[in-house]
Amino acid sequence: MLTTPPTAPFIPTSERPPFIEQLRAEVRGLPYRPAKRKKRADPLPPAHDDIHSQFTVESGSRWMELYRREPKANMLLGELWHQNELCIMFADTNTGKSVLAVQIADSIARGQSIGPFTCKAPPARVLYLDFELDNRQFGLRYSHGDEDHPFSPNFFRAQYNFLPDPPPHTSENDLLIAAIEYKIQRVKATVLIIDNITCLRGGTENAAVALSLMKSLKALKTDHNLSILVLAHTPKRRNPTQPISADDLHGSKLLINFADSAFAIGKSTAETGLCYLKQIKQRNTSQRYGPANVCLCRIQKPGAFLHFKFEGYSAEHPHLLSRTAASRQQFAHTIADLSAAGLSQRDISRQLGIGLSTVNRLLRFADPPMTNDQKGEFENLKMCKFENEGGFADKAEEEKRADYSMTNDLMTNDQPNPMTNDAMTNDQKGEFENLKMREFEDEGGCPEVADEEKWADYPMTNDAMTNDQIYPEKPG
Repeated sequence: MLTTPPTAPFIPTSERPPFIEQLRAEVRGLPYRPAKRKKRADPLPPAHDDIHSQFTVESGSRWMELYRREPKANMLLGELWHQNELCIMFADTNTGKSVLAVQIADSIARGQSIGPFTCKAPPARVLYLDFELDNRQFGLRYSHGDEDHPFSPNFFRAQYNFLPDPPPHTSENDLLIAAIEYKIQRVKATVLIIDNITCLRGGTENAAVALSLMKSLKALKTDHNLSILVLAHTPKRRNPTQPISADDLHGSKLLINFADSAFAIGKSTAETGLCYLKQIKQRNTSQRYGPANVCLCRIQKPGAFLHFKFEGYSAEHPHLLSRTAASRQQFAHTIADLSAAGLSQRDISRQLGIGLSTVNRLLRFADPPMTNDQKGEFENLKMCKFENEGGFADKAEEEKRADYSMTNDLMTNDQPNPMTNDAMTNDQKGEFENLKMREFEDEGGCPEVADEEKWADYPMTNDAMTNDQIYPEKPG
C-alpha cells in the first residue's frame, strides 16, 4: 500500500523526494530501502573580515602615488615579457618551445639579453619546472661529446616525479601547486618557468578548470613576487593559412584572458627549419613584434648548447601556407623531390605542414622535370579542378590530354554567357558555350552554325570535368 504523500510544501531539490523513491520501489515489486544521504551543510554567510578585505578602494591620485613607490618592471625578454608578469608562450608540437624556454631561463639567470630581446633585470634565480624531458634527454641537448654547457648557478631545474599512489583525500592539483610553492621557497626563486601547462591541470578546455588554474598561478605570482612563464600548445588542427592569434592557444579562452602577456612561435612554410616569434598580447608596452614585424629565428647547436639563433625581421604573411594554384604546383614538385630523397609521406606531411592525404594525392601526379609549356599545364589543370577526383584513371589517357594547353582560370570577366550553378539540359545552347570556354576559347569556337548545332547535342554537366569523359575530336 502506498502511504499518503506528505502535506508539507515540497521544496524542489536535485534529489528525488522519499515518496517518489517509495513509489518506484513498489511499482518494481522491490522492498523500499531509504537511501542514506549525507545532508549538505548550508553555506555559511561571509565573515565580516573577509568582506572588508575583498577590495581595496583608493582615490585615483592615491593609486598614482602608490604606483610611484613600486619598483619598475624591467624587461626580461624584450617587449615580450616583463618582471612580475604571468606570460604564456605557445606553439605547435616539436617547434622548439622547450629549447627557447631553457635559453630564456639561462639568460635571465645571467642577466643577459638574447639576440634582439633585451634583459634589463639583474641576474635572478630561476626555477624551471620540466614536465617534458627526463635527465638523459636534457643532457643530450646541452652536451657535445665530453663537453657540457656551463649553466648559470642561478638556474635550477626541477624534474617531476610521478606518484603512482597519490595521498588519499587530497586533490592532486592542490598537491602539485603546494609542491611548486615549497620549491620556490627552497631555492628562493623570483622567476618561474613551467613546461608545460597541460601537466598542471587536465582538460584546460573546460572554463572552470582553466579559471582555477589561472587563479592558482596568479596567487603564486602575488604571494611570492614572481615572474611566471607558462608553455602551452596550439590546437591539433590549426589552419596554417591563417596568421597566429590569441584563438590559437589550446584550451579555454580564460587562459589568455588572465595572462598579462603572450607570444607564440610559428613555423615558416617559406623555408624548412625557419621559425618566427610573434607578440600576441601585452599590457606593459606597445606591440612591437606584430603581424608586420615578426622576429625570424632558427634552432642550431654549434657546440654544447641547443638554442635559437635570430636572423632578422619579416612580415608574417610570406611565411603562411598559400592556397593558390601556383603554390599547389610548387608543392607537387617539392613533394616529389623530398620523396626522391627518401622521406616517407608522413615525414613530408610533417615537414611541409600539409595533410597526409594531400601529400599522397600530389605525389601521384608530381613530376619534377616538368616545364611550363609541357606537362605542367596538364598537372596545373588537374590540381586546380581534379583535386578531389583523383585525376585520370588511365595513364595513356593522361598522356593524351597532356598536350592540351589550359590555364588556371576557370572563367574570366570578358567571357560571354558565364556558367552558373543552374542545371543545364542537353538541348540547350549552354553545352556549346560550356565546351567552347573549356577548349576552344583561344580558337574562336566552331566556324559554322552547323557545327554549333552539332555540339549543342553533346551531353555535358555542370562539373568542370570528370575523369571518365572522353574528349571529342575538334570540329572543322
